[in-house]
Amino acid sequence: MKALHFLAIFIIPLGLIIAAVPQNKTKPYKLTADQLLDEVNTRTQYIAPETVADMIVKKDPSYRLIDVRGANDFEKFSLPGAINIPVTDLLSDKYTDLLNQDVKMNIFYSNGTITANEAWMVTRQLGYKNNFVLEGGLNYWFDAILNAQKPASTSPDEEFAKYDFRVGAGKALGGGGAVAVQSGQSQGAASAKPALQAAPKKKKASGGC
Repeated sequence: MKALHFLAIFIIPLGLIIAAVPQNKTKPYKLTADQLLDEVNTRTQYIAPETVADMIVKKDPSYRLIDVRGANDFEKFSLPGAINIPVTDLLSDKYTDLLNQDVKMNIFYSNGTITANEAWMVTRQLGYKNNFVLEGGLNYWFDAILNAQKPASTSPDEEFAKYDFRVGAGKALGGGGAVAVQSGQSQGAASAKPALQAAPKKKKASGGC
């Protein structure tokens, strides 16, 4: 029974993700279902919230945050510098150059991880490689970064170091007293929305296979 319970915990959410993926009728998929499942199992698509917070604070130019929620949720709250590409619009040709490029690291996020994973799965099936998912989504972001909880006194030094970083990053990003985004409330004013610009197209490599 435990084995069946474990399988249900893994397979049911995965099935929900696959069922919700936007229908693709125009662009050929380059990964088989087995190949995609192998990549899902590695969990290498996830970027830790601490890493993303560090990128934001340092104004790292190598990444792009992509909010895949609807426009209304995006206007209520978004991460600094994020652009909005609702998952339902992901297959639009106007976003191809943003999603299929090797200039920036795209990081999808939503309230949790299911919708962001939908976006990642679609782009991976299309053969796009430079797309990732914010681990835990915005709900975990609020808990981990903006409302970091002090570890127990018996916790290892690594936990205190992580806590100190989260507190510093949270202060830099306006943390403290944040409200979970799934409640429909936002903390403060939504950050300004940058213009959506396509990244340079990839240059085809000469030779090779």
